Amino acid sequence: MRDISQFYTEINQEAPSSLAQDVGHFNLFVIDELYKGATEKPKMSYNRRTYHKISLIHGRNRVEYADETIEIEEYGLLFSTPRVPYHYFPQDLNQSGFFCVFTDSFIPKTMEGGGYDELPLFRSDHHPVFKLNRPEFEKLSSIFEKMKQELNSDYAYKYDLLRNYVMEVVHFGQKLQPAPAHQSAQNATKRITSLFLELLERQFTLDSPEQRVQLRSPSDFADRLSVHVNYLNKVLKEATELPTSQIINRRIAREAQYLLKETSWNVSEVSYCLGFEETAHFSNFFKRYTGLSPIQYRAVIEV
Repeated sequence: MRDISQFYTEINQEAPSSLAQDVGHFNLFVIDELYKGATEKPKMSYNRRTYHKISLIHGRNRVEYADETIEIEEYGLLFSTPRVPYHYFPQDLNQSGFFCVFTDSFIPKTMEGGGYDELPLFRSDHHPVFKLNRPEFEKLSSIFEKMKQELNSDYAYKYDLLRNYVMEVVHFGQKLQPAPAHQSAQNATKRITSLFLELLERQFTLDSPEQRVQLRSPSDFADRLSVHVNYLNKVLKEATELPTSQIINRRIAREAQYLLKETSWNVSEVSYCLGFEETAHFSNFFKRYTGLSPIQYRAVIEV
């Protein structure tokens, strides 16, 4: 996992002395300034990291997940956590906006369920990337401007204000998430679906080949959620229109693509950490979802 000090190396900036302190770190950058004098489009690779990042961008950009590409033609808002891997490709040098980075300890884990990346924005299988209109971009720009001014101030409690501004942007993003149809806040279907997706997603911070996902089958998840497997299947089919096994397998296939693309682990190591007993079974599974064997997939992305 890359830590926050490596981030500063990537963007050719001197790391603040405060990084050596055991406190939460926060910093903000103006994209125009980072692009000043640039002669080529940078590729912003996102490997799993120990910090969070929120980007407000104005420009043509492409965001790539293992299985999806999102084209941003003008305005976009991107949230990233150590659990959300993607690549961010600016399509030209005409870029502006802001981004901020902060460590886990910057946002205290006082909210229900944990910290920043336990919020509903990150619990579902939706990607936290949003296309914005101009009024939305301008409203968010004003919040980032406040962050910039506060960061440069001498106010003794400026980091308390900065936390509030960060959470204001997060809640803005949560409001952009489409609301589930015909479901109330207390609806059992919504609650079970949310818990299932959270359990599924939490398995995929795999930092070494020795780690292994533990929940692989619908019955594994049903046991953990203390519900009958038939009830779980019914709830998820109602909420997502997909069978439980297909939701699980799609997520495993997406993780397999990430690991093959972003790590040097061999195929048997990837197979093991994703819960397959035989590498051949993993290869067949991967080919069924991508049309390529793991070795063929790696060969294609390395071209």
